[in-house]
Amino acid sequence: MKIKVCGLKEPDNISEVVALQPDYVGFICYNKSPRYIDVLVAGALEQLPKNITKTGVFVNESAEQINALIEKYNFKAIQLHGSETPEFCALFKGRIQVIKAFGVDADFDFDTLKPYENVVDIFLFDTKTAAHGGSGKTFDWQVLTNYTLNVPFFLSGGIGLGNLEEVKTVKHPQLAGLDLNSRFELSPGNKDINKLKQAFEIIKQL
Repeated sequence: MKIKVCGLKEPDNISEVVALQPDYVGFICYNKSPRYIDVLVAGALEQLPKNITKTGVFVNESAEQINALIEKYNFKAIQLHGSETPEFCALFKGRIQVIKAFGVDADFDFDTLKPYENVVDIFLFDTKTAAHGGSGKTFDWQVLTNYTLNVPFFLSGGIGLGNLEEVKTVKHPQLAGLDLNSRFELSPGNKDINKLKQAFEIIKQL
């Protein structure tokens, strides 16, 4: 089970999170998010171990700006969290790992993902809200039984210490990892290291 810690922006906190050895760390490149990295200097990410996948998170951003920030921060993956089309995803597929996020609710039609099957590496299923992630809310994970494509996915949305054990109920062969964000914060972008340590131990046992 891969672990992705998303929404980091404080250099010292980034170092503490990296010391826990997550598989992915996510940086929000969307200025309407309280976790927006803003003027985070590129040097703050230079020392990250190569085995941790640095991920830039974008919402309906231009390809030019995404390319510029891939270059600036040396991102190894991008997470597209808006209404990006399959054609847009295809611009990056094969050059960098592409994660495409979707907000899921009880009425979500997983058939709409079919056009993305060959242009993304991983899907990320988050709780559908008016905002683009970071809501701290969960969706009914049992709807994932309707997902039948041959693309792995990360589970996101309101995952915290109180419901990590329930991940065991998601018996899906494509569940590849968990995305940890707002339920593990002292403030937006500042992660609670003690809570993350506990979560990592629980996830190792899943």
